[in-house]
Amino acid sequence: MIVCAGNGEEFDFALPIGVGLVQSAIHLTRLATMEAPEFLLFVGTAGSYGKYGIFDIIHSKTAACVEQEFLIGSAYTPIDNVVSAAEDVSRETIVNSSNYITTDPEMAKRYRSKRLELENMEFFSVLSVAKTFGIPAGGVFCVTNYCDENAHADFLKNREEAMRRLEDHLREKGLLK
Repeated sequence: MIVCAGNGEEFDFALPIGVGLVQSAIHLTRLATMEAPEFLLFVGTAGSYGKYGIFDIIHSKTAACVEQEFLIGSAYTPIDNVVSAAEDVSRETIVNSSNYITTDPEMAKRYRSKRLELENMEFFSVLSVAKTFGIPAGGVFCVTNYCDENAHADFLKNREEAMRRLEDHLREKGLLK
């Protein structure tokens, strides 16, 4: 089963599950219980903390849920904030998820110092639901923006092209019929 966020990031070949950590978890849980997919593939756009460039396409099976307060030492979490479907996490690009978009390049550097490379609002929820139901899962992302003061404007400017490139990539890799 191929899923996407929706709300302007829809694909003909993917089921929208909602934007952010909460909507995506609720809707994907409903889908997982009703349809019991053999595999979940999340497709969407991502912001880069600096390593990856605009329109780069990245595959990942590892997500984190790290907030800025954690990075500056003003908060902690009692939950396991990394989830992975990969056998070797050391080789993974870790995608960070939050309900907020990073617009501070200095914070982006702090995320990178923790091995976090991309930002996508839904991926942590997708992998968490997949793990709960024992469903193999992964994600494919196309970078639309850097996590800086231009993040939103660049996302809007590059979203359509990123989605087209993402679909072309999935066809090339034989993930779409």
